Amino acid sequence: MTSNAATVDFTFSDTIAGRITGFDREARVLTLATADGRSFDVALDGGPSAELLHNLGEPYQDASGHIDALAEEGRFVLAYGVFYPRPGGGLRFEAKRLVFVGRQADDYRFEEGGWWIRQIEEIAAFYRKAQFGDGPVDFAEYRTEIRLSGEKTAGHVQETDTISRLVYGMASAFLLTGEDEYLEIAERGTEYLREHMRFVDGDENVVYWYHGLKVDGDVESKLFTSEFSDDYDALPAYEQIYALAGPVQTYRITGDPRIKADADATLRLFDRFYLDPEHGGYFSHIDPILLSPDHESLGPNRARKNWNSVGDHAPAYLINLYLATGEKSYADMLEYTFDTIVERFPDTAHSPFVQERFHRDWSHDTTHGWQQNRAVVGHNLKIAWNLMRMQALRPKDAYLDTAVSIAETMPEAGADRQRGGWYDVVERVKADGEDRFRFTWHDRKAWWQQEQAILAYLILHGHTRREDFRTEARDAQSFYNAFFLDHDEGAVYFNVLASGLPYLLGVERHKGSHSMSMYHSAELCYLAAVYNNLLINGKAMDFWFKPDPALVDDGLLRVAPDLLPPGSVRIESVEIEGEPHTDFDADALAVRLPETSGRVKVKVRLAPAPRPEVTG
Repeated sequence: MTSNAATVDFTFSDTIAGRITGFDREARVLTLATADGRSFDVALDGGPSAELLHNLGEPYQDASGHIDALAEEGRFVLAYGVFYPRPGGGLRFEAKRLVFVGRQADDYRFEEGGWWIRQIEEIAAFYRKAQFGDGPVDFAEYRTEIRLSGEKTAGHVQETDTISRLVYGMASAFLLTGEDEYLEIAERGTEYLREHMRFVDGDENVVYWYHGLKVDGDVESKLFTSEFSDDYDALPAYEQIYALAGPVQTYRITGDPRIKADADATLRLFDRFYLDPEHGGYFSHIDPILLSPDHESLGPNRARKNWNSVGDHAPAYLINLYLATGEKSYADMLEYTFDTIVERFPDTAHSPFVQERFHRDWSHDTTHGWQQNRAVVGHNLKIAWNLMRMQALRPKDAYLDTAVSIAETMPEAGADRQRGGWYDVVERVKADGEDRFRFTWHDRKAWWQQEQAILAYLILHGHTRREDFRTEARDAQSFYNAFFLDHDEGAVYFNVLASGLPYLLGVERHKGSHSMSMYHSAELCYLAAVYNNLLINGKAMDFWFKPDPALVDDGLLRVAPDLLPPGSVRIESVEIEGEPHTDFDADALAVRLPETSGRVKVKVRLAPAPRPEVTG
C-alpha cells in the first residue's frame, strides 16, 4: 500500500444494494443507485451466481441463467462482490453473488401474504426442537444458551426473561397459525414462570420476578437479583418488564385471569417502587432489600432512569395487555410513558439520536457504563415505531411529529446507505471535522435492530402513505431476509458483518443467549405480517385464539391484532370449533363467546377496511 492514504491498492469484498438504473448487456455492466443516491457500476463478466430471495424452509432458487431478464430498471438488487483497484486510480466492482428480491421489478417476496407466517413457523420449529427435542415439552430442560445449530451449552442458568421471550414467540406463532403445539409450549412456559420465577409479596401486595434459576442436579437455586455487570445485585426494571412479555401474549389467546392478576400485581410493583412521583418516569433499578431506587448499594444505577425503564413497557407487554382487555388504566399508563418519551428523550439541539440515560431530575447521564454519550440505533427506531402505535390509540401531534422526525433523520445517521441494513451502537455526536457518526465498537448489524427499522417504517408508511417510508421498509426487509435467515441450521443469525456475511464468534454465534430467545424474530414476523397485509397491501389474515368463555371477562374476546388506525381493520368472519359464528362486532373487533364450558378454538378473519387517502 502506498503512503497516500487516499489511494487504495488492495482488493476487498463488499456489498452494494440498490435499484437498477441501467444495464449494458454488451459490456456486462449493471448500474445500481444506492439509497444515498450514489451510482455504482457492477461488472458481471466474472460470471456471478444469482438467486431469488427465499424464505426459511424454502429451497435455494437459482436465477443465474436469468440475470439478463431480471435486470430491469427500478428493480432492487443486493450484489456481493470484490472491489479491485484500477491501474489509473479508482475501483472496479465485480459481482460474485446477486440476490433478486422478487420475480418482477415491483415484486418483493416478503410482501406475499404468507411470507412472515411461514417464517415464524420455521423459527418456532427450530426452538421447539432445540429446547425440547422431539419429546414432551418440559421446561426443566430449558437452557438459556443455544448454539448455532440448536445444541445446548453446559451453562445451566435458566433466565426468567429468556423463557418469557420464548413463550412470547410461541404464543405469536399460535396467533398466526393456530398450531396447538405452539400454544402448549407457551402455556407450559407461563406455568413454569409462575411456579419457579414468581415471588408474591403479600405484605406489599405486589409480584416481582426472580432473575433466574440455577439448577445443579435436583437442587434449584433461585437467583433473586441480576447477575449481569450492568445490573449486578439489583432489581433492574427491564427484567421485571420482560418477565411479562410471554405470559401477556399468551393471555391474549387464552384469557387466563391468573396471568392478568400477575400482570396487575407487577404493575403495582412498578407504580409503588419504580415510579418517580416527583419528577416523573420510572427508575431503572431498585435495591433488592429496601426496594428503593435511591440506596447507595446501587452505585452508578442509583436514582437513574433510562430507555428500558420508561419505554419498554409498551412493546414488551402493555400494548398487548390493552389489546386483550381494552382497560382504560392500561391506556392511561401507555399515554403517561409516551408523554414522558416525547418530552424527555429527543435531544435535537445536540444530536439526531435521542438521549437514553438520565439522572433523577432528567438531566442527561452521559458517563454511565458502556453507554456514555452513545446511541443505540434500534432504540431510536423503536421509539418511532411505538409512537405510531400510540398515535392510533390516543393521537397527539407530539407523537406523530416525534416519530416522523426520527424516521426522517435516522437513515443518514444510523443506516448503511451502500449495503443496506442498520448499525448497532454509534457515538451520538460527530467528532470534530468528521461528517459521520463513529461506530462505538464495530460496524456489525444485529438482528433486533433490523426488526425495529422494518416495523418503524412499515407502520409509518401505513399511517402517512409516504413513499419514502415504504422504500425504507422495503430496503430493510430486503437486507434482513437476504442475510439474516440461516438456511442451513434454522432460525436467524444474531449479527452479520456490514456486508451481510454472518458473524459467528463468541456469544454472537449463538441462537440462544441472554439477549436472544425467539422474541424479536417472532415479534417481527407477527407484526410485519400485520402491517404488510392489513395496513398496507389490503390482504385479509386469519388469527387463532383458545379461551375458556367462562373465564373471559364480560364474555368478549378482543381480537385487534395491534394498535392500528381506527377503522382500518374489521372482522370479516369467525369460526368456533370449525363452525361459523356470527355474534361479533366487526368494527369493534370483538367476538361474543358462546356460553359453554371448557375451552374453544376461535378462528377470526380480519380484513382491511376502506380508508381515505392520507398524505404526509
